[in-house]
Amino acid sequence: MTKETLARNISISRKEKGLTQEELAGLLGISFQAVSKWENAQTMPDSSLLPKLSGILGVSIDKLFGYAAQDRPITIYEEEYKIQDYYWGTEPNKACYQVLQLMPPTRHLKLLDVGCGEGKDAVFFARNGYDVTAFDVSDAGIEKTRRLADQLGVSIHVFKADLLDYRLDTPFDIIFSSGVLHYIKPDYRKEILDNYKRFTNDKGLHVLNVFVQKPFLAPPPEKEPNAYKWHSGELLTHYHDWLIKDSSEIVFDCNSSGIPHKHAMTKLIAQKIR
Repeated sequence: MTKETLARNISISRKEKGLTQEELAGLLGISFQAVSKWENAQTMPDSSLLPKLSGILGVSIDKLFGYAAQDRPITIYEEEYKIQDYYWGTEPNKACYQVLQLMPPTRHLKLLDVGCGEGKDAVFFARNGYDVTAFDVSDAGIEKTRRLADQLGVSIHVFKADLLDYRLDTPFDIIFSSGVLHYIKPDYRKEILDNYKRFTNDKGLHVLNVFVQKPFLAPPPEKEPNAYKWHSGELLTHYHDWLIKDSSEIVFDCNSSGIPHKHAMTKLIAQKIR
């Protein structure tokens, strides 16, 4: 997995810098064929080149290898999660109950919570008998997820990962994500969702939601520097080959920042049928 992760991150970082393979190779004093082999996961850079490569691409060596060490917070909620209380509360998302109805844990089911935040949904699933794995980019969120799981006597495999870097290499029965996918840049959505789809067992479910832009709604007061727009119907296009159980859109009131405002959100529940 390391070679593939490094290959993907070199390619992504190079393109974000606006460099061709030939230009990157010239800066490093190597052949463009060598860069091509890196990005195709055929070979890996010599360790002596990593500091220079990191400097040119403007990312740390840890970041290139897929470790979620960050020079700056990715989400504004890193600070919010440091409060003693749970910023989002501990009541599970309503979509969690739909998972229980559609795919109850009458047998061993592996569930992944993508961007688990402070863990309220992940812990709810674990309490109801699912084998839960969860990740988030926030250290404070991960710590609170572990704390909540310990308080309620359940086991969750929770770890730190960046949504943009992390890819699945083991299958799950259910992939769940709420209020997170707006951190995915448009250019990477297909690749990330295709990875999630590939590593989903037959008859498995994806239960996802995204904030969508509406011209009649004012922008939210939270200033998310790493958030990207989704549009109505966009999430559904990635699941044209799955059975769609739900693809609804709602507008709801929110007061999370202390300033009353509204969000529009699309929910998708889709099942993999081979």
